Amino acid sequence: MSPCLALAHSCPQVVERYGQRRHDWGWPPVDRLSEALRRHFGWTDFRPGQRQVVEALLAGQDCLAVLPTGAGKSLCYQLPALVRQGLVVVISPLVALMQDQVRQLRRHGIAAACLHQGLDHLRRQQLQQGLNDQSLRVLYLSPERLQVEATRRLLEEIHATGRLVALAVDEAHCISAWGHDFRPHYRRLGELRRLCPGVPMVALSATAAPQVRADIIRLLQLRRPEVLVRSARRSNLSYTMRRRSEEPLAEVLNAVAEARGAVLIYARTRLAVEEWSTRLAQAGLAAIPYHAGMDPASRQLALEHFQNQPRPVLVATVAFGMGVDRADVGLVLHLTLPASVEGYLQESGRAGRDGQPAHCLVLFAAADRVSLGWAMRAASQQLSAAERLQERERLELAQRQLRRMEAVAEGPGCREQALLLAVGELAPPCHRCDNCRRHPAAVDWSEPAAQVLTALDGGRGRDLRQLVEGLAKDHGQNQETWGWLARRLVQEELIRESDDGRQQLWLCALGENYLRSPWPLRWSA
Repeated sequence: MSPCLALAHSCPQVVERYGQRRHDWGWPPVDRLSEALRRHFGWTDFRPGQRQVVEALLAGQDCLAVLPTGAGKSLCYQLPALVRQGLVVVISPLVALMQDQVRQLRRHGIAAACLHQGLDHLRRQQLQQGLNDQSLRVLYLSPERLQVEATRRLLEEIHATGRLVALAVDEAHCISAWGHDFRPHYRRLGELRRLCPGVPMVALSATAAPQVRADIIRLLQLRRPEVLVRSARRSNLSYTMRRRSEEPLAEVLNAVAEARGAVLIYARTRLAVEEWSTRLAQAGLAAIPYHAGMDPASRQLALEHFQNQPRPVLVATVAFGMGVDRADVGLVLHLTLPASVEGYLQESGRAGRDGQPAHCLVLFAAADRVSLGWAMRAASQQLSAAERLQERERLELAQRQLRRMEAVAEGPGCREQALLLAVGELAPPCHRCDNCRRHPAAVDWSEPAAQVLTALDGGRGRDLRQLVEGLAKDHGQNQETWGWLARRLVQEELIRESDDGRQQLWLCALGENYLRSPWPLRWSA
């Protein structure tokens, strides 16, 4: 038996994790960690998962932590800096997120700063002073800053002082092309290993399916990391997903009126944010917009309004909310279909952080996936030919993620169960969502399904829109029903759909088998 293992067996204080026992040396005793938590943040208890990550970093061990939205991921790297009286460098994807984290830390009397392109001269001087007098505890960087030679030299200089406690990569799923929010600059974060050898690193994310976790570990070069994955299930959230009416204003106003606390409304584009905030204001609701196209002062005012007013209503693009500390959000409402399950779990997870019941509502239409697919293709056209080739696989993946989200929204089963399954987590029905409450009845779709499959027979692909128009003309029923049925047959793998967003359909081998020897197809629409 190795000396370390012998010591672990002989010591009564161990940490139980994944069936292994580990002696807790190399970090302060638990009572000192709890005391530091109380002294710096005013909290008496760690949230689930936080202590394990803090202990791993203080022991010099790399860590991958997948903790749900609202679980307090930022404390996992902030507390080690305070305990060791050193510095933690954090990579974060959004300037607004970094600035909000810095403001929160400073309110607790903790020296923090962020380094980004828009930093003015005075703040740069203050940052440098904090580094010189060793008072700075947390330094936030955007991933793009690591491509700047001056920033790399700064990291090397900080590392040389021996004060670097840990490196943290927030929103680590951005490193993976399989993730829902891929950022190319995150791919280069493995360089941190060369710049700061021997420093423990923690990668944090609210959602990361197994394939994304594998990418994070590989691309960040995590060394034998502690892997902590907590359930994304939120027992205080209830999900509702329904088709958006042609004029959804009344439905939105009713949902806001029934909500407690703060309300967060997500629109897909900046233009939609402006339009909806204006419409709601004209209807007598004091809604304010927030998006990246606003000037910094206006964004700051909107953020402060959302954080300080008793019942604010904010209309924003989906980037808003990352790291924003508002616990009593009673409603998160999406005005269109979310782009992915992973992204939706993060966005909806901003509701009910105080543990009280909260509602997550999605209003969607079949046209949402078409418009989103068009936007994705249009964005790729701005790239060079070589870049478009590299982007093609990513675009196809995004289309599959979008199709999976649509399947959840149109599906008859438990919303929460379907969302969690999409990120690799098995869970029983929630008994809180709209589908669990109404138990939709199953109907026999065998005959119309055969009509859809027959229309695709012959080996040539058909455009979804043209297909449903022809079916509605030949067999009756409305186009929306035929479109839903065609999408359902794609989910059942009787039909194959192109991954380029053009919604071309082909008959699969299983569909051909069905035409030869049908079986019952009972679904609830």
